[in-house]
Amino acid sequence: MTAVRIDGKALALKIRAEVAEDVRAFGEPVCLATILVGDDPASHVYVGSKHKASHEAGIDSRDHRFPADTPESDILDLVAELNADDAVDGILVQLPLPGHMDEPAVLRSVDPAKDVDGFHILNAGRLYLGEPFLVPATPLGIMAMLAEYGVELKGKEAVVIGRSEIVGKPMAMLLLAEHATVTICHSRTVDLAAHTRRADILVAAVGRAGLVTPEMVKPGATVVDVAMNRTESGLVGDVDPAVFEVAGLMTPVPGGVGPMTIAMLLRNTLTAAQHRRSGVAVSGS
Repeated sequence: MTAVRIDGKALALKIRAEVAEDVRAFGEPVCLATILVGDDPASHVYVGSKHKASHEAGIDSRDHRFPADTPESDILDLVAELNADDAVDGILVQLPLPGHMDEPAVLRSVDPAKDVDGFHILNAGRLYLGEPFLVPATPLGIMAMLAEYGVELKGKEAVVIGRSEIVGKPMAMLLLAEHATVTICHSRTVDLAAHTRRADILVAAVGRAGLVTPEMVKPGATVVDVAMNRTESGLVGDVDPAVFEVAGLMTPVPGGVGPMTIAMLLRNTLTAAQHRRSGVAVSGS
């Protein structure tokens, strides 16, 4: 048995086209502002991709870039300006920030109604309480892929490897909301394979190349590989490619989860604009 490849690239193009159509139907300007601090090459590529995708979807964008030694106060001042600017619908602070900055403090300074990354404590709380508004784009994209491929979640065993606020924790909440039985594993988990072998849906998001091997996967399982690890042989995920011979459905790396993240970011930006124009307040904003 060879797993069916979950084509995130094709689905992302479909969603981006839908967003572009919805932006046109919305009939008002939609704007995404990004903030990038430092000279990390990957971050510059990511931000560039986000702006390109925004323009293709008819979303205006503002690109704010700063050197690594920029004082935190300058970034907080800019966030405050963008929060107050009614022409800006979404604000994205590219991570990671330089070491001298308090990352949580900067992220929490973003207006929750414009927090298109879904990282603000209030948006995280809404997700936890079952009232999601703006949800982190990567797990949101994974849920879209599972739906597109008809993966049944109700009553199924789901295992998430990784407990980050960006992927692992929100992923678990989204799966739980669809009535999956969810286990979160991490670096302190004893006998990881004992958990993963039970999983009908396995999501790997820790950044360790080849962590998940074929003997760790239940035959026929749906396997989602979130990580993109740079190695001498190129980009690889957390899941050994040999798992394709065991799984029923599996995302490739690259071409799986990555394209979906940008597509759902665009969807979040439009959602934020629609919400703000409706005059509905976000608690705490």
